Amino acid sequence: MFSFDVTATSGRARTGLITTPRGTITTPCFMPVGTRASVQTLTSRDLVDLQAEVILGNTYHLMLRPGADLIAEMGGLHRFMDWNGHVLTDSGGYQIFSLEPKVDDEGALFKSTYDGSKHKLTPESAVDVQTKLGSDIQMVLDVCPPLPSPDGVIVAAMQQTHRWAERARAAFLDRPERSDGMRAQFGIVQGGLDLDRRVESAEFLMAVGFEGYGIGGLSVGEKRTEMLPPLLATTDVLPVDQPRYLMGVGDPLSIVTGIANGVDMFDCVLPTRLARHGTVLTTAGRMNISNAQYANDPRPIDPGFPDSPIANWSRAYIRHLLQVKEPAAARMLTLHNIAFLFRLVDQARDAVAAGTIGDLVAEVGEHWS
Repeated sequence: MFSFDVTATSGRARTGLITTPRGTITTPCFMPVGTRASVQTLTSRDLVDLQAEVILGNTYHLMLRPGADLIAEMGGLHRFMDWNGHVLTDSGGYQIFSLEPKVDDEGALFKSTYDGSKHKLTPESAVDVQTKLGSDIQMVLDVCPPLPSPDGVIVAAMQQTHRWAERARAAFLDRPERSDGMRAQFGIVQGGLDLDRRVESAEFLMAVGFEGYGIGGLSVGEKRTEMLPPLLATTDVLPVDQPRYLMGVGDPLSIVTGIANGVDMFDCVLPTRLARHGTVLTTAGRMNISNAQYANDPRPIDPGFPDSPIANWSRAYIRHLLQVKEPAAARMLTLHNIAFLFRLVDQARDAVAAGTIGDLVAEVGEHWS
């Protein structure tokens, strides 16, 4: 059904294999974000070519447009997108962080970003929507406060997340198993930067019982150095035989640091958002290809990444496409940025197996601190 096997360890770091009826996911992994059933500027064929194993879909956006019922009628997200890989769907919790809906014990009342209409999302309806979407791994609805926030806000968010997690799990287990055997739901640890609360939250959710655990409420305004202690406190408590997912983290140094400290899964809009604005992830750090210094530069985007899917084109050419607002530019840079992060987690897996993950963190840190 759903299982996770650790294949190698080095300190806290590990590599593993998630197995589902759909296939396998090699960890650590990075999941490109397909908010509206598409990774922006790419097709499902592109994702296959990039060797993506799992992508993320957004429950809030998809329930509004085109609607969960329509997607269900179309055979679920996989058929709708023509995507045979895995889909993890978030629950709408991040929208509670970013859109500031009205939150009560029942759920969250949102205004649609499309037409202003009001929609209520509860722990139970989040399960219902994600089941209709046909997700392989679904997340519980949680409350994600920004950092810094008053202590009372952090505690209230954690406690609300716990109450909703119990309801979401009950709703999930009450549903009949899908015909394809998919049945996976992750809880989400909250607790801000307080180490004791992180442990409390992790232990509460473990008692409820899930197939895996998201680590939420980090990378939401705090410094990277502030993120590490609560991350460590969480991964030290979570089960070794279940996946750990650090939500919303996608910069290279945070990824390898997370891997070194026991994280298995990551997602972020960073590679696609940067690409649309002409920014490239490279082995030498972040580069804005729009800068005039690249106007006559014949070199490839990243000489340190010769297997980049856009290695055949010069910096000068790609900058030209950006300058004339040619849509191909965003597509090309998105392909590169996602491939760059896939390569990074490949390198991390090799480093864990070789016992050199600390060296990789130091190497990445030289360019991404």
